[in-house]
Amino acid sequence: MMRVDAVQAQRVLVGDEFVPATVTFHHGRITGIEPVEHQTEGLVIRAPDSAYVVPGIVDTHVHVNEPGRTEWEGFVSATEAAALGGATTLIDMPLNSIPSTVTVDALRVKQDAARGELMVDVGFWGGAVPGNVAALEPLWEAGVFGFKCFLADSGVAEFPPLNPSEFLAALTEIARFDGLMIVHAEDAGVLAGAPNRPSRSYTDFVLSRPDEAETAAIQQVIDGARATGARVHILHLSSARALDRIKAARDEGLRITVETCPHYLCFAAETIPDAAPQFKCCPPIRDGGNREELWQALRDGVIDCIVSDHSPATAEEKERGGGDLQQAWGGVSGLQVGFSAVAQEARRRGIALSRVSHWMSRNTADFVGLGHKGRIEVGADADLAIYDTNVDFRIEATRLAHRNPISAYDGLRYGGRITRSIVRGNAIDVERPDHDWGRMLTRPAKEQQ
Repeated sequence: MMRVDAVQAQRVLVGDEFVPATVTFHHGRITGIEPVEHQTEGLVIRAPDSAYVVPGIVDTHVHVNEPGRTEWEGFVSATEAAALGGATTLIDMPLNSIPSTVTVDALRVKQDAARGELMVDVGFWGGAVPGNVAALEPLWEAGVFGFKCFLADSGVAEFPPLNPSEFLAALTEIARFDGLMIVHAEDAGVLAGAPNRPSRSYTDFVLSRPDEAETAAIQQVIDGARATGARVHILHLSSARALDRIKAARDEGLRITVETCPHYLCFAAETIPDAAPQFKCCPPIRDGGNREELWQALRDGVIDCIVSDHSPATAEEKERGGGDLQQAWGGVSGLQVGFSAVAQEARRRGIALSRVSHWMSRNTADFVGLGHKGRIEVGADADLAIYDTNVDFRIEATRLAHRNPISAYDGLRYGGRITRSIVRGNAIDVERPDHDWGRMLTRPAKEQQ
């Protein structure tokens, strides 16, 4: 880490516009946004003219898996990958680690595992599973940012799904203390009725996770929000068939938000090779027409934000079944790559980089109540990323920082990459990494949100 006092650039994202500016820091906070020619004492990073300075990415959907499955991903490797990709804040999912974060005691185990291993700031989601309704409010008071649940099999035995009555009971409790439920929305009954034979075909895999699985589950979430008044969030939306329902629910006044992911915006089912488990995720990557509808929903504000859903596993897990996509672990490793990939895809569609930044930084920060992150303004945390369009980013999975060298982005080239991340006024030096700088975050008190 290298403590810096200012960043100067010809393109700094202030509000909705890129302007020439000098951004000054003190004690980890932004203290001024001055003209670019402003002279300041101390150490100043001067970005090249081809670079854009954006707020650090706030990635609210990351599976770190430590403790218990640290061989899949741990805090050291995950936060280094985050820093290299411009993400200065992560919120860690409650499952795949052992124990799952479904009690306060389990949260403390997770926090102990993270201590001294963080290159960026990290907070934690709690989990809602059968039988832990009484644990939800204590977890909320202990500082989790909300509660994740599944409506179908999660893939790990220690984090079972909620059936409809259990889901409604958990929502009722969460509404009582005005918490937040985030939902993996695939319907167990629809999945059970879909064709699910062993197959190396990506087309067969998509047929096994049809659009109807998402639309039915999202309708259940909408109905639950209407019945209880709870605040709800749809995780990793894949199917554009659900967009009309989400818009109608929002127009009705229900408190519902939704995210999608870089892999749904960058890939299309018809171009994915068979027996390529690096592309497998649940819900699946769908066709190119669906992808364009997701982009339009972002433009229209129906989808609120973009997150990585970084969910790595060992080669053994990803290659289980020898190419049979029903057996392989589902999850895309994109934490280090997502911003560059989305920025290029947005550029192809004439979408401004400022909007990409809002979807990946400001909107995600606001979603979890971190109003001092995800923006470049006086008083905010001095979390910045420098994105240089004059530096190519050729993806080689073996050179990415996450623990296992598997990536759907392997071999791709992007015309722009993150060249520097700054966390609370400290420039990260990946050649001399310091994993004791990141802070553990807890949910801000409501009056501070």
